[in-house]
Amino acid sequence: MLDLAFVRSNLELVEAKLRDRGQDPAELLGDFRALDQNRRERITNLEQLKATRNELSERIALLKRVGLEKFREVYGKQHPLTTALGNEGLDTSKWMEEVRAVKATIDADQQSVDAIEAKMRAILARIPNIPLSDVPVGASEKENVEIKRWGEQPKLDFAAKPHWELGEQLGILDFERAAKLSGARFAVYFGAGARLERALISFMLDIHTREHGYTEVLPPFMVNSKSLFGTGQLPKFAEDLFRCADEQGYEPGAYRDNDHWLIPTAEVPVTNLYRDEVLDEADLTRSLTAYTPCFRSEAGSYGKDVRGIIRQHQFQKVELVKFTRPEDSEAEHEALTRNAETILERLSLPYRRVLLCTGDMGFSSAKTYDLEVWLPGQQLYREISSCSNFGDFQARRANIRYRPKGQNKTALVHTLNGSGLAVGRTWLAIVENYQQQDGSVKIPEALIPYMGGTTVIEPREK
Repeated sequence: MLDLAFVRSNLELVEAKLRDRGQDPAELLGDFRALDQNRRERITNLEQLKATRNELSERIALLKRVGLEKFREVYGKQHPLTTALGNEGLDTSKWMEEVRAVKATIDADQQSVDAIEAKMRAILARIPNIPLSDVPVGASEKENVEIKRWGEQPKLDFAAKPHWELGEQLGILDFERAAKLSGARFAVYFGAGARLERALISFMLDIHTREHGYTEVLPPFMVNSKSLFGTGQLPKFAEDLFRCADEQGYEPGAYRDNDHWLIPTAEVPVTNLYRDEVLDEADLTRSLTAYTPCFRSEAGSYGKDVRGIIRQHQFQKVELVKFTRPEDSEAEHEALTRNAETILERLSLPYRRVLLCTGDMGFSSAKTYDLEVWLPGQQLYREISSCSNFGDFQARRANIRYRPKGQNKTALVHTLNGSGLAVGRTWLAIVENYQQQDGSVKIPEALIPYMGGTTVIEPREK
C-alpha cells in the first residue's frame, strides 16, 4: 500500500505512474481529492473544538481550585468567564454543560473523520505500487526489455515434442485420470515423473539453504484474509483464489484472522510470518525459502495454455523471500534473481532474463525480472520465475517494521520475493530440453543423486 501522506502530496505523480501502468487514475482514485479536502477541513475544525474544550476545562479546574476572588484577580472582573458566573458563586454547571456539548460535537466530527479515512484507505488498498525509475514504460509484454541470455538451445536432429506428449508416452504424466479426480487443469505424475518432481524440490532447497544462505520454512498451506491483504492479493484478486467454505463468507474489506484461503504462492504465508512485528536491524537481510503447493483459480485465463502443465489449478513451487533495509533492497533484488538463475544454470537449462515494463508488472511490485526458460517442444521462452522488489508496499500493508540503529522510531522494511523455481515448469523444461530421439529423457547430471542414480527415463514397453 502506498503511504497516504505521499499520495496526498504527490497526487499528480501517482496519477502519471498509474497511466504508465495502463490504469485509469480517475477510476482507481475516485473522489480521493475531495475526500482529502473534506478530511483536512474537518481536522482543522476538530483542532479548534478541542482547543475550546481544553480551555474551558482548564479554567473550570482553576476556578474550583483557587476560588472566585482569586479567579477574578487572574482573569479580571470583566472576563467573559468571570462575568458569566454572576452571583452564582462557584456553580460551574453551565460551563460543564458547554464542555459536554463541545465534546459531543468533537465525537461526532471524529467519527466523520474516521469514516472519511476508512474510505481513503479503501482507495489506497486498490492502488498498485509505484514503478521504480528504471522500469521501462510500456503497455504489455511486448515492451519488456531482455537483459541477458544464458546457455545454448539444444540442437535436435529430430522434431522436438512438447512435454504433454512425452509425458504421456513415457507413462509419467496422466491428464485423463487427473480430470476424473478433480476436473480440468490438474495432472497426476507417475513413477519417475513423480520422483523427478520430488527431486527438483529437494535440489532447489539444498542449493538455496546450503549455498545461498536461506533458512528453510515449511508454512501452512492455508492462510487468512489478513495475510492475503498484507501481500496484495486482497481485495483486488479475490477471484483468482480458492476460498474455503468457512461459516462467514468473504466480504471486501473484512480482513479476518479466522477464515481460510488456499495459498496462491508461498510468498503469502512466508511474508506474513512477521506481520505486525518489529525486526532487529542486525537480523537484516533475512532470507527465507519454502516449498509449498500453490492453488490458483486462473480466472480470466479461459482457453489459455490448456495443454500440458503450464497453467494448473495446483502446482508446486520453491519460493525465495527477503526482508531487508531500504538501502539494501536494490542489491538484494539482484542477488535473489541470481539465486534463481543458479538453479537453471546447474540444470543446464537455457534461459533469458527480462525486465518487465510498467504495463506487465504485478500489482505489488516496484520492479520485476522474469526468468524465461527455453522450451524446444514449443519453440518459445516461457516464464519460470518472477523476481520482484516490492519496496515498502507490502510492509506497509502487513505492518512489518525494523528499528534502525541509534533511532527511537521504527521504519518499514523492504520485501522481495521470487520463484526459485516453479517446480512444474522446471520439470517440463527438463523433459523438453533433455528429450532423445527414441522418446527417452535424460536426467540432468546435477539431479542424478536426487533420482537415486537414475540417468534416463525410458519409454514404456509397448
